Amino acid sequence: MGTNMITECPYCESKVDAKIIGRHESGVNEDDPYPTRTSLLGCPVCQSPLVTVQEQYQTGPDEYEWSNPTRVWAQPDYHPDWEIPEIVRNSLEEAHKCLKAKAYSACAVMCGRSLEGICKKFGTKNKMLAGGLKELRQMKVIDDRLFQWGEALREHRNIGAHASETDISKDDASDLVDFVDAICEYVFVLTDKYNQFMKRKKKK
Repeated sequence: MGTNMITECPYCESKVDAKIIGRHESGVNEDDPYPTRTSLLGCPVCQSPLVTVQEQYQTGPDEYEWSNPTRVWAQPDYHPDWEIPEIVRNSLEEAHKCLKAKAYSACAVMCGRSLEGICKKFGTKNKMLAGGLKELRQMKVIDDRLFQWGEALREHRNIGAHASETDISKDDASDLVDFVDAICEYVFVLTDKYNQFMKRKKKK
């Protein structure tokens, strides 16, 4: 276990060549289509513990490789739910990348772009985001509270997108990402789960 792995440490915010302290592999010698490798790592900069997961995939007839490590602890890498449409999901991922890179104005812009993706997905007619949000509320895609969060996102998107003396702070950018994550989770994930729940209830 002398080999190291490149990953990001959320504690010291460094991309590090982490030392492997322990490792567990499951499904490798079994008839499992998704063998996994879980590693306990140590950050060489701040000595903090990290946990990553890798999946094995086939590269040839009898050749296999492990995927790049994905951090699952602490502060797991962000991966939007696959129920979220690609037009929205791509912008969400960019927003999180901008937040991590401390590009807070760009983060606000990508949060606004995520909302624009929601508007396109539901076919709002107004080309402006302000009008699109109102249509989403009228269609009951979002409620009054989510509409207020969307308005805050829209306002900060405008600040980030245009030359201004007003800066987007780290705290504001982090809150905006939380807001847009919650809106997307509600619209595309929880709403679908609720509908499926009600279908099962009616069958019973």
